[in-house]
Amino acid sequence: MYRKGGIVMKVNGNGQVMLAGILWGTIGIFIWYMERAGASVEWISFLRVFFSWLILVAFVCWRNGPASMKVKPEIMAYCALLGLICHGIYNIFYSLAVTSIGVSLSAVLLNVATVFTAVFSALFFQEKITPLKGLALVINIVGCVLAVTGGTFDLTALSLWGLGWGIMAGLCYGLTAIIGKVAGYGTDAFVMSLWSFFWAALCLLGWILWQGGPMVMTPSVLGMGFFYALIPTVLGYILYYLGLQQIEDLSRVPVLASLETAAAVILGMNLTGDILNLTNLLGIALIIASQWLIGKSRQ
Repeated sequence: MYRKGGIVMKVNGNGQVMLAGILWGTIGIFIWYMERAGASVEWISFLRVFFSWLILVAFVCWRNGPASMKVKPEIMAYCALLGLICHGIYNIFYSLAVTSIGVSLSAVLLNVATVFTAVFSALFFQEKITPLKGLALVINIVGCVLAVTGGTFDLTALSLWGLGWGIMAGLCYGLTAIIGKVAGYGTDAFVMSLWSFFWAALCLLGWILWQGGPMVMTPSVLGMGFFYALIPTVLGYILYYLGLQQIEDLSRVPVLASLETAAAVILGMNLTGDILNLTNLLGIALIIASQWLIGKSRQ
């Protein structure tokens, strides 16, 4: 148990990142309902980060007063990078990938984030990619592919542009652990998240205005957007950033967070009424196995 930011956390860094992944697994439910209420993917992404920013502004001011939102210029620069790249540009690339190659294949391509994070961790933090860690990364990617697709790909929707957008989304997602780790040194996780969501909201609003996309403001869309921000976004990322500060080996982080894929598949199947087949279950089992292996790969 330890105390940070006035909140007592009863789980260690690994557990916090895994809990964040489970919360992120609910994202598909919110998108599914909001799209059916008439909102575009870009507008949904904007509402997510905008409401997250408002929630954190209210919480931080209530907890320690408006002055607590101040950060050093170098920390603000990292928060801007985190918001623009890992939330804003990531959502743009992911939206483009979804429209080009579909939801399932886009979700699969996000799992290249595990590879990107491992490479960047080795470059910037001199972390070693041990044979056991490498095996865990491979098993994790295979497990995510099987869990999402059930072993079946719709190749008719495949496009080189779509693959490129999906890989770039994975790159932006993979940088979250790297930038978040640096930005989090000596910074309150709530304040860091507040400013990262601020910059992300500006980025996505600019994208929507440039595209001329619709801004649906019905009570149902705004209400779901608020809870989309509160549950998988604010709570999810706070747990994620708190966990990051306790984990020295950053290449392990995307593997731990990959419970998102397993949770998303299970919740998605329940939502659509589909039945999990043996391949889906095998994929989920491989994801869990990779997390166990990554825990064994501590140096």
